[in-house]
Amino acid sequence: MKIINVILSGGVGSRLWPLSRKSRPKQYLPIFEGQTLFQKTVLRNKSFSDAIVVVGSKDNYELSRKDLREIGETHYSEIIEACPRNTAAAIAFAAFECDPNDVLFVTPSDHLIEGVDQYGVNVQRAIALAKEGFVVTFGLQPTKPETGFGYIEADGEEVKGFREKPNLDTAEKFLAKGNFLWNSGMFCFQAGTFLAELKSFEPLLYQNSKAAFDSRKEGFLDFDQSMQIPSISVDYAVMEKTKKIKVVPSNFHWSDMGSFESIYDYLIKQGQEPDEFGNMVIGTKIHTEFLGLQDTLLIQTSDAILVLQKEKAQDVKKIYERLEKEHPELVE
Repeated sequence: MKIINVILSGGVGSRLWPLSRKSRPKQYLPIFEGQTLFQKTVLRNKSFSDAIVVVGSKDNYELSRKDLREIGETHYSEIIEACPRNTAAAIAFAAFECDPNDVLFVTPSDHLIEGVDQYGVNVQRAIALAKEGFVVTFGLQPTKPETGFGYIEADGEEVKGFREKPNLDTAEKFLAKGNFLWNSGMFCFQAGTFLAELKSFEPLLYQNSKAAFDSRKEGFLDFDQSMQIPSISVDYAVMEKTKKIKVVPSNFHWSDMGSFESIYDYLIKQGQEPDEFGNMVIGTKIHTEFLGLQDTLLIQTSDAILVLQKEKAQDVKKIYERLEKEHPELVE
């Protein structure tokens, strides 16, 4: 039985446009103390893992190879998706790659985690539960009424239910109740246990994922076969249906770095000061003044400028989606 760190690296980071593009998703931006979030993920999980499986896309696998090379990591397996089919299929590919008894510690590649001691305690607890046959998710103690995350209603390690991203009023109620956790998108289970549950709840997804995996060539999946796989999240496919679910309530500091509000908070910790009204410039050293504005961010790259109010950070994805249609060259 091995512990395998499965690193999911297929996202595009649309909420961090214009810093992130299809050709360089947010997990490959080297702006986190000189490292990328992908590199930090690999290094953070080395002490828990016997091996690494990277599930990425045909558009960015060379970036993950480069990142691994730069930190001296040469031993890993690689599954390269032909098109995005969501997290259930991505995790299934990794599970097919491993022995049924192997414990998969599944982590996105674009999270920032601090508090490594507490993180280690929580990961070891999840691994122990996985060895007992449970399907384990990690729930983070919320620090604010966040509307950008899903929630887990919990009673200790027992899961009472999953909730979609709430509006602000509902998020405030979750926070007040005290037994709602942020859904971290991190999981732990034996490969065989996960595949058995997936086959039971989503047989078509299981069968078509297996067919695509079995016919891969040098790690690359076939596009036509991949398009036959239903695009379903692992939460919906397995986590919300399985009777084997457990949650590890966790206290380490976690951010999915999914918005410029998160980037703003991170940069302040790194010593970049906003002005007296909470305004900040990101991506340029050109002297900038804000007049009559507060909590406003200006993000500049060589070909685009984004100006937004910090509380609207989750809506950047809407701009990205519009530009995909109107100016696709600006998101490539």
